[in-house]
Amino acid sequence: MPRFYVSSPLEIGQLLALPDAVAHHLLVLRLGQAAPITLFNGAGGEYTATISSIEKKRVSVEIKTFSPREAELPYAITLAQALPESSKLDWIIEKAVELGVAAIQPLAAQRCVVRLNSERAEKKQSHWQAVIVAAAEQSGRNRLPTLSTLSPFNDWAQQQDLHKRILLSPRGEQSLSDWARHQPPQALALLIGPEGGFTEAEENLACSQGALMLSMGPRILRTETAGLAALAAINAIWGEM
Repeated sequence: MPRFYVSSPLEIGQLLALPDAVAHHLLVLRLGQAAPITLFNGAGGEYTATISSIEKKRVSVEIKTFSPREAELPYAITLAQALPESSKLDWIIEKAVELGVAAIQPLAAQRCVVRLNSERAEKKQSHWQAVIVAAAEQSGRNRLPTLSTLSPFNDWAQQQDLHKRILLSPRGEQSLSDWARHQPPQALALLIGPEGGFTEAEENLACSQGALMLSMGPRILRTETAGLAALAAINAIWGEM
């Protein structure tokens, strides 16, 4: 059944005019009157609705039932990803949402090739949010991961929170998988460097602020591989895959 995110409140019995983008998608799919679809608004659970009317580019539905089904991990993982080249971050975000990440923090690190001014960063933020929505629709998640605004690495590294921070680096003396096998499932943040990795100064700063430096094994992974491999490994070890 097609799934769509809408940002408005939802309730059983409601007649709802769908947002233009969702209505356009339904028209492209050539769904007719009374066809069932699934809607979610990020507040938890999902609703079954049927198409009640189609008028040119306008589609209305009637919400029929609610299901409290969830597909979230029992621990919150934040992916703190330094900006990679080109459109790699789109792919990273899409796959991270599929793997259950709870939050995404883009970082501007010293070796990042991509540099975004405030205008470009704002446009990218909207684009990345759309990637999150599409990935949640596809993967069956009913809650949207939080997308934070782009932050300089040094500023973010010095912020204090209650989450364990894991800095993935070839310099790590213990592997992530070995660490995870000896830890209970818990909220954490994974710090992933850009193509050239974090600088030694950046790694030292993060560790001085409480980050734990771990490795992904003897092979050097690309920036678009490391975070996703780490997410998959943690989920497998902690029983969520």
